[in-house]
Amino acid sequence: MAILNVGLVQMTCSANKAENLDKAVEKIKEAADKGAQVVCLQELFTSLYFCDVEDYCNFELAEPIPGPSTDTLSKTAKEKNIVIIASLFEKRAEGLYHKYHRSNRCRRDLSRQIQENAYP
Repeated sequence: MAILNVGLVQMTCSANKAENLDKAVEKIKEAADKGAQVVCLQELFTSLYFCDVEDYCNFELAEPIPGPSTDTLSKTAKEKNIVIIASLFEKRAEGLYHKYHRSNRCRRDLSRQIQENAYP
């Protein structure tokens, strides 16, 4: 039986998306350097957790996928030859939003396969 090393990242976040993404990348690299082959980030890691309040302003946190966060995570996954599982608030179209989980892998995008299998 093969052993799969998994790294879990749980971190404090601020209202600054760029700082949170940079911090997540730092933690991902740290986990990969310790042997993680798959790194899982916490839910909605690019912002303060906002799902416990109803505030229309939070829709400004949504981002396109693919977009800047997925580009950064894909680059990091390729660099470290790992899979990254991340939760992002996806802006699909004006007024349409989804929480999105994506796995990035060097040379092979597993997210399409995961999505196809998860939603028949």
